[in-house]
Amino acid sequence: MKTNYLIGAALLALASPAFAEPITPKAGALPSPAEAFPTEPGSDYYLANYDAYEKYLKALAAKSDRMKLIDIGKSAEGRTMWVAIVSSPANLAKLDHYREIARKLAKAEGVSEAQAKALAAEGRAVVWIDAGLHATETVTTQSQIHVLYRLLTAEDAETRRLLDDTIVLFGHDNPDGLQLVADWYMRNTDPKKREFRSIPRLYQKYVGHDNNRDSFMAQMPETVNVNRMLFREWFPQIIFNQHQTGPAGMVVFVPPFRDPFNYNYSPIVMTELQELGAAMHSRLVSEEKPGSGMRSAAPYSTWHNGMERSVAYFHNSIGLLTEIIGGPTPEKIPLVPDTQLARNDEPLPIGPREWHLKDSLEYQYSLDRAVLDYASRNRERLLMNIWRMGASAIARGNRDSWTITPKDVDAVKAAAAGKTQEVEEYFRGPPAVDAGLYKTVLNDPAKRDPRGYILTPDQRDLPTTIAFLNALLKNGVDIERATKAFTAGGKSYPAGSYVVKTAQAYRPHVLDMFEPQDHPHDAEYPGGPPKAPYDITGYTLAWQMGVQFDRILDGFDGPFERVTADLLKAPAGKQIGTGGAGWIVGHETNNSFVLTNRLLKAGVKVTWLADATRVGARDFAPGAIWIPASSEAARIIAESAPLGIDAYRMAKAPAGKTIALKPVRLGLVDNYGGVIPAGWTRWLLEQYEFPFSVVYPKELDAGDLNAKFDVLVFADGTVTGPRGGAFKTGYASKQPSPEDIPADYRDWLGKVSANATAPLLTAFVQAGGTVITVGGANYLASLLSPAIRPALVNRKPDGSLAALDHRDFYIPGSLVAAKVDPTKPLAFGMTPTVDMFFDQNQPFTLGDGATSVAWFDSATPLRSGWAVGQDKLKGTVAIADADLGRGKLFALGTEVTQRAQPYATFKLLFNGILYGPAAAAAR
Repeated sequence: MKTNYLIGAALLALASPAFAEPITPKAGALPSPAEAFPTEPGSDYYLANYDAYEKYLKALAAKSDRMKLIDIGKSAEGRTMWVAIVSSPANLAKLDHYREIARKLAKAEGVSEAQAKALAAEGRAVVWIDAGLHATETVTTQSQIHVLYRLLTAEDAETRRLLDDTIVLFGHDNPDGLQLVADWYMRNTDPKKREFRSIPRLYQKYVGHDNNRDSFMAQMPETVNVNRMLFREWFPQIIFNQHQTGPAGMVVFVPPFRDPFNYNYSPIVMTELQELGAAMHSRLVSEEKPGSGMRSAAPYSTWHNGMERSVAYFHNSIGLLTEIIGGPTPEKIPLVPDTQLARNDEPLPIGPREWHLKDSLEYQYSLDRAVLDYASRNRERLLMNIWRMGASAIARGNRDSWTITPKDVDAVKAAAAGKTQEVEEYFRGPPAVDAGLYKTVLNDPAKRDPRGYILTPDQRDLPTTIAFLNALLKNGVDIERATKAFTAGGKSYPAGSYVVKTAQAYRPHVLDMFEPQDHPHDAEYPGGPPKAPYDITGYTLAWQMGVQFDRILDGFDGPFERVTADLLKAPAGKQIGTGGAGWIVGHETNNSFVLTNRLLKAGVKVTWLADATRVGARDFAPGAIWIPASSEAARIIAESAPLGIDAYRMAKAPAGKTIALKPVRLGLVDNYGGVIPAGWTRWLLEQYEFPFSVVYPKELDAGDLNAKFDVLVFADGTVTGPRGGAFKTGYASKQPSPEDIPADYRDWLGKVSANATAPLLTAFVQAGGTVITVGGANYLASLLSPAIRPALVNRKPDGSLAALDHRDFYIPGSLVAAKVDPTKPLAFGMTPTVDMFFDQNQPFTLGDGATSVAWFDSATPLRSGWAVGQDKLKGTVAIADADLGRGKLFALGTEVTQRAQPYATFKLLFNGILYGPAAAAAR
């Protein structure tokens, strides 16, 4: 009967126009959306842009006593990011008081259980609801306009209760993207021709869709602003991150999510997530809004820390994600037979029908109301539980504790050696083993969680270490600094050392940034192929950034003071010595490239010392930078002290072989619509002050490249190889017809091709140019040089090469250890071993004319994440340097710049940009 009722309800909903009615309530004192916009947001073929949205927020704030508008910072393009705080007038009058209650409970430090209960009884539930993170997901912003108006004008009992019990933070994550997408959509006067699939560039200036992968790193200004609200100022118990589009044949995906969930965070946050997800589904079903799905309805999991809703879990907040269909252009819900049978993960199916943006807005309103209703009804419990999670994290950080990972479970099974114990007949499930193994294996004293981490100031690259610590600060992590020397774990540490203790509320986030991720082996079915994770699986930030730290397993304390600065700054660089011939600067710091680029821009001579050099008590590895004395060099070095680089004055120029650098004409290749890794690379080049221009395939295909460029960089995704080939296929997308886009963008069209582009690039390199290929773009490297050959391949019947089957080799975004030769110019400044980010990449074997710069020498290179067949990497090459005529081809097989996180491998790109032209000039 249950199934029949649900299907009957779905059919009834098909026939009913109830949720396609106009959504604007009756006009009142506040301007309604229909009154404030030229066309009511939510109407077919209309999108309101950010300018109009911003104007409406200000109009509401000026007239409503239920709303306060605050400026949280600027976007990448300089637009103001607004947050509308909505609550009852009484609550708005005491916002600072309620915010302080939220902070005390979330951080839990020094708050007893009795105090927490009193604070929870007095406090208000804080809920973050955002819009527009992914700008082509247009439902969320248009919906937020109406949700705000309804909450500010409605007088029903539920609305009054919601306003009394909750403080709602309505944020907009991507103002620039909304302006771009809405303006692009509305550019056509014919409504039937309106679309935004063909926008010419990324909808966040640098990273587009990856603006929802930046949370733990927080390098984009929008992420910094949002993180400040979430984890440093307001500490919401619920973080609702709204997206689209929904699963095929459905309307909306609503949590809970599929496994795995990350073992670092509190299980309370997962059980609350399931409660809240159930409440959201129940509201839709009770309102006869069919078509919601959960868990198996979509691939979303709760493993990766980089997304806005998932970083919430590591901060003891309930992170919600919804994915809804819809947009300004009407569409049809297709008939997908498998979605028509009601089941746990899709309780009320929907049949095929016409769908309008207003329909999506009604669903979104119901979902928002469900979240606020849950927050209202569970106000004290939410506040108390965020305290419980924080207090538990502090307690665990102050005692011996263990985090059980898949490897630990495998160790128990191995220790049991196949011996199982008899269990009662009623027991169902996997066999039991000796309970004593819990203590000896799972609670092995050597495998305890650290009590903290110590980072001394004598880092190889202190400015990068400061950047790492700032990433923690931007996520609300507490950091201390030693005011005097101290001892911990039997080792002495100097004053100025940084201390990150795990006895803090955000302990899950701390562990996730310092410890390796051990992603479970996830198969489509027992014995089947690996099931693709939703995002990457291994990302330990301290390792990606090459930070040196000690894990302290026993309790410790010392002369520590809490870091209270908003962000840390590296100690200013010093000029050491008195010689007047010039300066030597080490190659270890990434910031040395900023200094080098400033010197080259000013016309100052700069060289690399090819051999190791000793200056006094300081040994400089190969690649040290020699800067002959000049007044201009002295000025730039002095002004660059904030970079944190020490410059050693020399009485005479060092002897030995040198590599003379020159200003470089650099081209960064991109495609129409924008390639996300190219966008990240663009941001990196700007941060390190490399002059460059963006190049599109048509310009490459026009030839005469040596007259314009010295170096061309192809990021992962800018080159599309054959599907099913040896290399990743890239980000292939259908490009618009030239006549369908403005003339200013038509030169951006085109693709890098084997037939047209590759021969011109070969000529460019042979004439002295440098080509650098990263990740999947190494399909191009294999076309340019026969010495660069994919290593892990099978030959298909037609003779072409294909990557190994995922059953045999699969590394979906993990850190793997590689050996490096730091005496090679491409690796100057690096350590002999480095953790590289590997995401279904292709390593190489090399022929004549190519040399290995980095390679895999272990059968177990996995450091963090998940790998199937990792042993196959042994003996393959990760980074290659190939000669081609007078020029250079640098094949960077792994994604050395992925999402601007692996600071430890940036040098492979940066060195290549400078070394290639220098080598060509020396020939």
